[in-house]
Amino acid sequence: MCGIAGLYTKTPALEAQLGLQLSRMLEQLSFRGPDSAGVAFYREPAPDGWCKVSVHSAAGDPDWDGIAASLALAFGEVSAPRIRASHTVFVIAADAEQVQAWLARNHPELRLMSAGRVIEIYKEAGPPRRFIERFALEEMGGSHALGHTRMATESRVTTEHSHPFSTGLDLCLVHNGSLSNHNRLRRVLERQGIRFQTDNDSEVAAGYLTWRMGEGASLEEALELCMDDLDGFYTFAVGTADGFAVLRDPIACKPAVMAETDEWVAMASEYRAIAVLPGAEDAVLWEPEPGRVYSWGTAPVA
Repeated sequence: MCGIAGLYTKTPALEAQLGLQLSRMLEQLSFRGPDSAGVAFYREPAPDGWCKVSVHSAAGDPDWDGIAASLALAFGEVSAPRIRASHTVFVIAADAEQVQAWLARNHPELRLMSAGRVIEIYKEAGPPRRFIERFALEEMGGSHALGHTRMATESRVTTEHSHPFSTGLDLCLVHNGSLSNHNRLRRVLERQGIRFQTDNDSEVAAGYLTWRMGEGASLEEALELCMDDLDGFYTFAVGTADGFAVLRDPIACKPAVMAETDEWVAMASEYRAIAVLPGAEDAVLWEPEPGRVYSWGTAPVA
């Protein structure tokens, strides 16, 4: 099962409603994924020369202000911690790779959810409605976002095993399906320097895209290569700083629907999640073709 939702805004008015509209989509997909839920929002870019990291604490409430003070000593400048339930976002005057390494050395109890200039990832085990309320998602704005509701098939039901997965800067992936060759591919990618935090098969797909793009492939090219190297069934939605892309496997085993209006582009596992969006009755609606990459943002529709 599992449910995927993606929403790309075209107007400032809808940017302010991004969290509200994505929350409505996730609620419609709750029955597909009652185990956990997660989102990736692209919002409030860090200044030039700065990075943004989102981290999760599974062990109670840490001293976020103390961690911010330590980050300031290490890197010079850091924003006040932006706490949202069990997650916190820091904006730091440093390179994202350096900050990730510092956090791993000094705070191994924290899980890095995402890093980059614009991405923020929040996720948690439990019913989607509770997640929406706990993280106050309806109050959030942004340019675009992905969401996921999970019914676990390949790994445990924990916050860490929830989607989205991020293995590269401003890059994330949500997945409906299962991969049969993820263990072998994980070993290959680890030898290429890709770091994983879980045994989830979907994280391997995210790592594969990070590796291919690090080798010089565009996002669209990396997704096309998935069809040669990933065995299994999948609908992927992939977020970047500029937008998002969608790919179904060559036999289109997992469902997906897309729609577009003058105000937004959306994708979801089922039409009911799109039907709640404003103007959905006038949207251009279609089912994505198997084995074809669709993308929005700075790149045109495929």
